[in-house]
Amino acid sequence: MSTYSMTVAGLQRELPICKVTDDLYIGAFIMFGDAEITVACARELLARAPKDYDYLLTAEAKSIPLIHEMARQSGAREYFVARKGLKVYMPHPLHVTVRSITTQHDQDLYLSGEEADKIRGKRVLIVDDVISTGESLHAMEELVEKAGGTVAGRMAVLAEGDAQNRKDIVYLGKLLVFNTDGNVKG
Repeated sequence: MSTYSMTVAGLQRELPICKVTDDLYIGAFIMFGDAEITVACARELLARAPKDYDYLLTAEAKSIPLIHEMARQSGAREYFVARKGLKVYMPHPLHVTVRSITTQHDQDLYLSGEEADKIRGKRVLIVDDVISTGESLHAMEELVEKAGGTVAGRMAVLAEGDAQNRKDIVYLGKLLVFNTDGNVKG
């Protein structure tokens, strides 16, 4: 498998290049199992985060370690994870549907009614590992709005493709996309 070298939050990693479609390949940035990169990225994101937020929110699953570490480092006692499946312990859930580039099919995201009640009237900082098309980000924004909260900011470790041009996202680095021949897409 081909890889490319990238430095994020001062740490160098080799990212495997993975096929998404017949003419699109991405560098797979996976934080699971990499405590060092998770701690460093959380620290760097918090340094750039808006100071005025009440809660952190992410979507299940790859960015859960990141948001946990951000909560730990910031002293937050609670954060929220938009779940990909409805759980029996989630009374009166809020629901949105999203299509992410890495899953290639529709996904559902849920926030429990109890969590929605806590978000009502609060400022929520949305965090993700990688923002590409922005669909997951949009779904989380929709959950915050349905809950009656406001989005205090949008953050990601990496921005990919058109997300790199967005002015409303704070991110630590650019994730490259590749053609079938291994060259960077222009």
